[in-house]
Amino acid sequence: MSNLAPLNEAIKKGNRNEAKRLVTEAIAAKLPPREILDAMVAAMDEIGARFQRNEVFVPEMLIASRAMKEALAILEPTLVKAGITPEFTAVIGTVQGDLHDIGKNLVAMMWKGANFAVVDLGTNVSPEAFVKAAQEHKAKIVGLSGLLTTTMPAMKQAVEALRKAGLPGLKVMIGGAPITAEFAKEIGADGFSPDAASAVDLARKLAVA
Repeated sequence: MSNLAPLNEAIKKGNRNEAKRLVTEAIAAKLPPREILDAMVAAMDEIGARFQRNEVFVPEMLIASRAMKEALAILEPTLVKAGITPEFTAVIGTVQGDLHDIGKNLVAMMWKGANFAVVDLGTNVSPEAFVKAAQEHKAKIVGLSGLLTTTMPAMKQAVEALRKAGLPGLKVMIGGAPITAEFAKEIGADGFSPDAASAVDLARKLAVA
């Protein structure tokens, strides 16, 4: 792991070029791809923990996530060759009637950093589109995002549609500025996350529940 400490640090600092260079060097040195991935995931876990302790903020999380994303793109072919793929797939999108995507994008990047396969449906996503994507990709998690109070009913409709589809083992989590744990319980979601860092923790817990 000591060989990979600089890579871990580069991701935490959001140094994309350095992270990409170090991943390339680690692959060339034939370091085990799982160890490389673990060092990268550990970096994102630390950024998430720092965020929860108010030691870093959204801009720092974004640049770390982008460094992780670009470094992971280089590592992915090596992971595939080694038969290492994400264990769980998550679908995410902003609910119908809402075009806000900053929070949704950050959660998607953090999930990728936690080694989830992520299908991002974008914004203004209909309940039917969430169901179709969850079925098609055999998703374990569906994340619904919404920033407007006026689109909270759309979030409820999406949860209802996913429940009606009867997808085995599927967990639905929601988040966004007006969303509360009480609302999540009221509409039958499996969980609520107030920020991207806790969204990673919750997705991990729900995926193995």
